[in-house]
Amino acid sequence: MSKTSLAIKENFTWDDYCTWPDDERWEIIGGEAFVMSPAPTLRHQSIAAALTHLLFAFFTNHPCKVFPAPTDVKLSENDIVQPDLLIVCDEKQMKRTHIEGAPTLIIEILSPSTTLHDKGRKMDLYAAGGVKEIWLITPHPAMVEVFTLKDKSYFLNHVFGRDDILKSPTFKELKLDLSPVFDFPLDPDEKDIYVVKEGPAIYRTPSADE
Repeated sequence: MSKTSLAIKENFTWDDYCTWPDDERWEIIGGEAFVMSPAPTLRHQSIAAALTHLLFAFFTNHPCKVFPAPTDVKLSENDIVQPDLLIVCDEKQMKRTHIEGAPTLIIEILSPSTTLHDKGRKMDLYAAGGVKEIWLITPHPAMVEVFTLKDKSYFLNHVFGRDDILKSPTFKELKLDLSPVFDFPLDPDEKDIYVVKEGPAIYRTPSADE
């Protein structure tokens, strides 16, 4: 959910990042710094809390571990992100201060101000980094888009709505009832919209010729 870039320097690195204040949240993508929104909406936090609870329950006594935000993920010296939720299955990636390398699963909760950033820069970065599975969550209308990686491109595997059971392509036994995830009141001017599941959609890293 990053939005504003910091243009003091052209090429920020992990070493730069480690010197920044702990009470500020930043991401670096391709050496460019993006400040994180200081306070997510209550709707965002409700979704994050419900998912964290469900995923912690599933991954208890499991070799894969759940990490909610803020957790630093170092994909390269010039790429450091803080996804809303992530699953890591290799304990060698779990450093004292951060995750080193691509998580198996990343979850991003979208907002109108960050959708382009999350579906553009970050999806390209995650594809190049080798993240196997991505969930993009739209709070309203309630929707979870599940993408899987193939040949450095993301393909839309399935779209799930509020009343669906989400099934993960990577974790075959993971099945989540989404009704408690989207259990929050709508604003007076919002209608209860049900998403029509359409596809296919592709997110990919551009080739050198493009």
